[in-house]
Amino acid sequence: QVQVVESGGGLVQPGGSVRLSCAASGFPFSNYAMNWYRQPPEKERELVATISASGGTTDYADSVKGRFTISGDNAKKAVYLQMNNLKSEDTAVYYCKPSVKWISSGQGTQVTVSS
Repeated sequence: QVQVVESGGGLVQPGGSVRLSCAASGFPFSNYAMNWYRQPPEKERELVATISASGGTTDYADSVKGRFTISGDNAKKAVYLQMNNLKSEDTAVYYCKPSVKWISSGQGTQVTVSS
């Protein structure tokens, strides 16, 4: 069964940190780049970060560069998003998804940045 499950979200104060995890199963994880997306309230889903299949290349949206770090573990079939210096505008549901059309993201994990 193809499955992607995000976890690790919660309520965080501005300036705080949180680490999101994404566990994948049912497909050849190491064959695909992996992405983190987010969807803020009443806004479109946007791409936040990408890591190549080998893990050697990463890319970030300008809004998160220098604050977020994507990493992966092919042995564990997992990808992570370390989020530091969080801002209120980072509040969103975060999703992970491989770079292939036939695999959807999971249910997402809510990150709320608020004092």
